[in-house]
Amino acid sequence: MKKLLSFLPFLVLVFVIMTSAGAQNPARFGHIDTDELLRQMPGRDSAKAELERYARQLENKFISMQNEFQQKYQEFLADEGESELIKQSKQRELASLQERILEFQESAQEDLMRKEERLLSPIIDEARDAIEKVAKEYNYDYVFDTSTGVLLYSDPGDDIMPLVIKELGLD
Repeated sequence: MKKLLSFLPFLVLVFVIMTSAGAQNPARFGHIDTDELLRQMPGRDSAKAELERYARQLENKFISMQNEFQQKYQEFLADEGESELIKQSKQRELASLQERILEFQESAQEDLMRKEERLLSPIIDEARDAIEKVAKEYNYDYVFDTSTGVLLYSDPGDDIMPLVIKELGLD
């Protein structure tokens, strides 16, 4: 299934080329390296710096929590002569601290992804809008991203989904 999905863009491209070969106006293809475009976008460097700064803050907190756990664990190991009740209490404290560390790690990853999306979405949206505007203005039917091999733009009139559904009798 994965092989089919990775081969699908090439099948679409071949289909488009074959169907446009007999047409009066052949389809126009364009391409762009969106990674390079995004590197040149204004505001990207400051957004990336802010994201890295925030990631370092989260990492420092995580390291601090890990250090606290290690210290308490070393204290637990050093206190061999304590009563069983005190040992159990310290074990519960260690388990609780370990659970908080894991929760923090998960929450930090989610929070970092949300912050990245919030910071980079406006830049990505601006780039996408510019790509679509240029594609329409210069009459490109399809624009591919050379950095990922993904179709970025297609003429909205080319969706054959309703025809295929009808052909398959799924309507």
